[in-house]
Amino acid sequence: MRRRAAEYRRPVRRRYSLWIWVLLGMFLIAGLVLFVFHHNQHEDRVEQLITERKSRADLVNHEGLNFTKEILSPSSFSRQLSEQMTLAKAYVIIAKEHNNLHLAWELSKRIRSCQLLLSKAAMRGEPITAEEAEPVISSLSYLIFKAQDSHYDIATTIMTMKSHIQALEERANAATVQSTVFGQLVAEALPKSLHCLKLKLTTDWLSKLPLQALAKENVNSPRVVDNNLYHFCIFSDNVLATSVVVNSTISNADHSKQLVFHIVTNGVNFGAMQAWFLTNDFRGAAVEVQNAEEFSWLNVSYAPVVKQLLDKESRVFYFGGYYEDISVEPKLRNSKYLSLLNHLRFYIPEIYPQLEKIVFLDDDVVVQKDLTQLFSLNLHGNVNGAVETCLESFHRYYKYLNFSNPIISSKFDPQACGWAFGMNVFDLIAWRTANVTARYHFWQEQNADRMLWKLGTLPPALLAFYGLTEPLDRRWHVLGLGYDMNIDDRLIESAAVVHFNGNMKPWLRLGISRYKPLWKRYINESHPYYGDCVTS
Repeated sequence: MRRRAAEYRRPVRRRYSLWIWVLLGMFLIAGLVLFVFHHNQHEDRVEQLITERKSRADLVNHEGLNFTKEILSPSSFSRQLSEQMTLAKAYVIIAKEHNNLHLAWELSKRIRSCQLLLSKAAMRGEPITAEEAEPVISSLSYLIFKAQDSHYDIATTIMTMKSHIQALEERANAATVQSTVFGQLVAEALPKSLHCLKLKLTTDWLSKLPLQALAKENVNSPRVVDNNLYHFCIFSDNVLATSVVVNSTISNADHSKQLVFHIVTNGVNFGAMQAWFLTNDFRGAAVEVQNAEEFSWLNVSYAPVVKQLLDKESRVFYFGGYYEDISVEPKLRNSKYLSLLNHLRFYIPEIYPQLEKIVFLDDDVVVQKDLTQLFSLNLHGNVNGAVETCLESFHRYYKYLNFSNPIISSKFDPQACGWAFGMNVFDLIAWRTANVTARYHFWQEQNADRMLWKLGTLPPALLAFYGLTEPLDRRWHVLGLGYDMNIDDRLIESAAVVHFNGNMKPWLRLGISRYKPLWKRYINESHPYYGDCVTS
């Protein structure tokens, strides 16, 4: 078959050329879009970098101005304004004293302008300029010149400021003394809740005869004189605090039935103390309560401290002149730190003549470990086992005693280490051999004029037990929970006994809240009177 001529043939279809052009166009459009996007993003980054650099520069400028240095610089306007303002304040006081109230008002107004200008300069972080400072400085200088022209010269200013400084110091000292007195009064006062508890318990003691019969039976118990048991003594007039000491000791003992507690209180609290310890369970431990007023041997002829408390001058010194009638027995009227009850610790062998070893506990301690191990400690012939407190320099002998007196300086080392009352183990056999109570009597008689020491039972104890004290491991007795808010928790946890010595007792509102749970956990909250008095 013959082929057609070229002019008669059908043209060939070019199917793919159109699609190629479309794709090329799309690629061009996408490339253009990407170019525009990257260009704009680059411009944004540049602007952001510029902004950051500006903010950093502002920050550097802001931090670069040390306003303290600026105000101390002798060439700065801030220094000049500050000095003029101080002088102007002095003239305000002087003007008021001379009844020139108009001048005082004008000076006060310019002082406020100075303060405002200094405040603005500190806020913006830039020095005060001459344009800002000159109007204020000139107006204030004029008023200061006006004050000086009114005969308020430098000498008058100095004398006036001295008198004001002296008056402020006197007021500050008076406030400090007043604060100390109020703090001491709060610490010594009995809270209403504890007073309520004491009244309810005393009512029970007086109205319920079976309680009194049970108390008489306990007096003749052979356990109170058995030296095979572990004996503890507490001298206190605080029922709740004493119960916490007893509860905490029993709770941490391995064999509570082998514990015997000897409590001595005063006549006012004797009934309440008996009622509490007779009506509560103490896991088989024996509790003996005695009345200090029944110690007939503790009289003027035997105990110098009783004689001193009966002395009129001593009563004025100790009690502030409140008790003028010297016929009144002072046993119940002395303050906590000077009470006869507090001095009974020096008569332990007389109170318990049949015992050989005993642990003394203050009523503001909490026991956290088994204390029966104290009875097996070797005291190396010493009378008193105590924790030393001379880790701090102010707990050495020279801080407690008057070493300017030759009777002290000739017998004692001023750098000797002090120790703590509150948790002490006493070897009563060694006590009787060394006749420590006679030593105590000697030093009490020497201090009749209060020239060897002022207050408390620790100074005479340092003298009476000098050379007779065995230092114990610090963990047996940790002090300071009544005044130190920063005791290490690890030290408290490792302590066998923690001591709330100080004014912030845990039963008072001013007690340190951080330590109160250590004390409150040993309160018998199930007792009905506790709910009636304390929680309400």
